[in-house]
Amino acid sequence: MRASQPVDLGALRGKLGALNLGDISLQQFGGADDLMIRIERQPGGQACVDNANRVLAANPATQAYRLSLAEGQDGGRLELAAPAGASRDDIQRAATAVALSEQQVQVGGGRPPVINQSQSQRAEWCQQVGILIVRDTLGSGFELRRSEAVGPKVGAELALDGILAVSCALAAILGYMTLRFGWRASVSGVIALLHDCWTTVGLFSITGMQFDLNVLAAVVTIAGFSINDTVVIDDRIRENLRRYKKLDFRALINVSVNETMARTLMTNGLVFLAVLALVLFGGPVLWGFSVALLWGVVVGTYSTIYVAAPLEWYMAARGRHVPHHEDEPDAAAARP
Repeated sequence: MRASQPVDLGALRGKLGALNLGDISLQQFGGADDLMIRIERQPGGQACVDNANRVLAANPATQAYRLSLAEGQDGGRLELAAPAGASRDDIQRAATAVALSEQQVQVGGGRPPVINQSQSQRAEWCQQVGILIVRDTLGSGFELRRSEAVGPKVGAELALDGILAVSCALAAILGYMTLRFGWRASVSGVIALLHDCWTTVGLFSITGMQFDLNVLAAVVTIAGFSINDTVVIDDRIRENLRRYKKLDFRALINVSVNETMARTLMTNGLVFLAVLALVLFGGPVLWGFSVALLWGVVVGTYSTIYVAAPLEWYMAARGRHVPHHEDEPDAAAARP
């Protein structure tokens, strides 16, 4: 979109949010009058037809036309009710006004004009109708320069790229932890991270909240946040291995966790309050990102204390020796 004058994003975001088109994001790029608007994938069925009728009603030349699902079904046919005396050209113009191509409209046979669509055409058309509603709402002060629809194929590619990004992040963390603290600490730390990421995804799955790229970014952020606490505790465990050479490893882990507890609560508590402010006052654009981070702070703190450290002790007990670096032979004296 290009505006005739600089825009107030806050006021415009509230105006578009009232359209009930789902999540709408606004972003300025280039000059102050250039605006990128993203709307989520629009539903099909009667909701899509209702949106198309909103576009028809907004135009005085097409107010007398009305779309409906053929035989009340969400199949591949639509019917366009036209006023008496409407010519073929009038019907075609009305169909074009709601992004229907001339090839899809069939006129004649003594029945209302019929629009035949395939499933992919219906999905793309519903998205175009949402764009038309945004255009009509913005008015003549904005010029629509270009519109693009991201279909299921692109969405699947984004999902695959998101999984790949999270997997690469976890692999890098695994390598760093292995070099720094040994493979047992790295495996337990990554399992704790997987716990945080999966529970965050599960939260959005159970509640039905929208999972978009902002939430995916929050999941990766949660992984980085959680591993920071795990590294602090593992570092204290390594220090205490030198300090308490005869202490039982299980007790040594408890001592290390307790010694870092004040730091964990202070740091994570401040992060929790900051993210809580985003949840309460960040608005709809940051809602999913903020909720995911808020949940991640809680489960990340839990997994650091009650998942990562106990798993490290469990694997050490199974192997009958404490994880340590070869350049620290005195650490091997502390055995569970």
